Amino acid sequence: MTAQPPSLRARITAVAVAAAVLATVAVAYTLHAAGRTQPAAAASEFGLDAGHVYFRSSEAGAGRVARTATPSGKGPRTTGGPSCERFYAAGGTAVCLQRRSGIPPKSYALVLDGRLKEKRRIALTGIPNRARVSASGRMLSWTMFATGDSYAGSSFSTRTSILDTRTGYLIKNMEEIPLTVDGRRYHSPDINYWGVTFAEDDNRFYATVSTKGKTYLIQGDMKKWAAHTLRTNVECPSLSPDNTRIAFKKRVRKGTSDPWRLYVLDLRTMREHPLAESRNVDDQAAWLDDDTLAYALPGEDGRKQDIWTTRADGEGKPNLLVTGGTSPAAVR
Repeated sequence: MTAQPPSLRARITAVAVAAAVLATVAVAYTLHAAGRTQPAAAASEFGLDAGHVYFRSSEAGAGRVARTATPSGKGPRTTGGPSCERFYAAGGTAVCLQRRSGIPPKSYALVLDGRLKEKRRIALTGIPNRARVSASGRMLSWTMFATGDSYAGSSFSTRTSILDTRTGYLIKNMEEIPLTVDGRRYHSPDINYWGVTFAEDDNRFYATVSTKGKTYLIQGDMKKWAAHTLRTNVECPSLSPDNTRIAFKKRVRKGTSDPWRLYVLDLRTMREHPLAESRNVDDQAAWLDDDTLAYALPGEDGRKQDIWTTRADGEGKPNLLVTGGTSPAAVR
């Protein structure tokens, strides 16, 4: 006996039931993800105070901004800042890059005041990666991965933004900045910028540009809105407080397995030297003072990441500053 195909009414009912089930699953997932989301705002008593190192905690209160009791990291830590994927602070201003759960996920750059209260929110596309604030607190920058999630390979694309908090002017993507490479005006569709760091005049800045398989250190000028290359093989530059040196990631081997080591470049002589940290560092190092750099490494004893320090002159040995943390920023 041949089975009869289901009636039109039965087919419609089946489709409706399936749609209802999928909708229920989606709502349940969203609510579950929202339930796991850390508080987006800072506690009322928590703010930027001099003499502390601030960082993103990956331990208690994972994702929230915390601070050390002392610049050396000794003593109890305090967690009370907003939830961020990347964080940086200087000059009474902070930037917090957030990625909110949802379908699809949403990303934001939050501009925060000295009490870590939100002053401005900017919707972003992509995965948060780098963030910086100038010493005065006026200039902010952040980098998002538009595609990919690592600089180690070649299949990635970035969007780097610059915000002038005094004027409110936002450069959503600096890829259109006029660029001079080795003395000649340069154009290429594969250009990517990342890792902006600002000079104390809030006009000069440095960053990495990649094109045709090479990375360059660039020096940019905000007023002229132009940039030129200084040298090759420099990634994630970080300008020292005295504005004379740049800490950076140097590619020391090909491929994606442990490709980088930290170096410092003297801008007056253009001479470089390696730091005592011999492990692979995939971070934009932060200067705690003119002599010390901080950076994140994969954690030990099951922790996701830890923050280490090393001397800028290349001497000594690395020291563990914070367990379970990333995005260090010294507030002076």
